[in-house]
Amino acid sequence: MNIALIGYGKMGKAIEEIALKSGHTIVSKIDYNDDILKGLQGADVAIEFTNPEAAKGNILKCLEAKVPVVVGTTGWYHDFDEIKKLAETTGNALFYATNFSLGVNVFFELNKHLAKLMNPHEMYEPEMEEIHHLQKKDAPSGTAITLAEGLLEKLDRKKTWVNREPENNTPVNPLELKIISVREGEVPGTHTITYRSDIDEIIITHQAYSRMGFATGAVKAAEWINGKIGVYTMADMLGYN
Repeated sequence: MNIALIGYGKMGKAIEEIALKSGHTIVSKIDYNDDILKGLQGADVAIEFTNPEAAKGNILKCLEAKVPVVVGTTGWYHDFDEIKKLAETTGNALFYATNFSLGVNVFFELNKHLAKLMNPHEMYEPEMEEIHHLQKKDAPSGTAITLAEGLLEKLDRKKTWVNREPENNTPVNPLELKIISVREGEVPGTHTITYRSDIDEIIITHQAYSRMGFATGAVKAAEWINGKIGVYTMADMLGYN
């Protein structure tokens, strides 16, 4: 399979390594000022890992070129409805995920199941913390937002989420789920959900050791979406939907 990489930072290099080991060909490495349409020529699929400001334009170029695109960038979802409609009406394929790690997607399901179990037990107050490297621009992370949405779906006493920096101790509304965002060092990604009461606490955590889990999932998604039409997520690929 011929793959165009849009974004050639640390994630792009990790994806390249996994793709080559899997027998695929990298036909282009498209970075900031490169001609995207030219780079997409000869590609069976594109994998996009850039930044929130560039993601929408990059996706639109892929849809224009009729090249299926796997998008790992987060922070662009305010434009999601527009892009989803365009992908569907033009007969193209879009695969997006807040996190491509298999372990994280299992964690998404575990989070929803735990929230369902905790729903009757109002003595427990939930809270989330996410830790990422200093280069990550969006906060909370897309993974944290997905976890929050899953929790809110199952836990009646929380209606929305609110983001806080570690040093911000401002009390939150009882209807809000607090997400604490930490940016430090080269942390690939750690997400922790705590249910705390006066007598005990329940904690679940997913900790990524490297970017290779994300890169492997992105390549698997590219393999899976090749030849398909529509809009898909990891839940579709893994059979959770």
